[in-house]
Amino acid sequence: MQDYQSSLSDPSSRKFETFSYLPEFTPEQIRAQIEYIISKGWNPGIEHTEPENAGGHYWYMWKLPMFGETDVDAILKEVEACHAAHPGNHVRLLGFDNFAQSAGAAMVIYRGKTV
Repeated sequence: MQDYQSSLSDPSSRKFETFSYLPEFTPEQIRAQIEYIISKGWNPGIEHTEPENAGGHYWYMWKLPMFGETDVDAILKEVEACHAAHPGNHVRLLGFDNFAQSAGAAMVIYRGKTV
């Protein structure tokens, strides 16, 4: 078992959701996650927040969830727009499950840089 060195005093070391223990996603892996969300019939949502607030605060929504959107490129365009507008923030992709009334998927796909 590996010990992941993380601490409250170092926001860049913190882990969020399952995939944060893996290396950063490649563009192909991000696309694959979006395809998975769509295949499950979930609605994509995008959120962002400052790295120092990611653990103890609500994340900001980037527009409304993309209800019924099935175009991977349209979703990627919104993810990139959020990242471009907030380059220092973490950006999280969610898949909202209408039936379970919860997030079926949640992953940080861009990690903001701390100063």
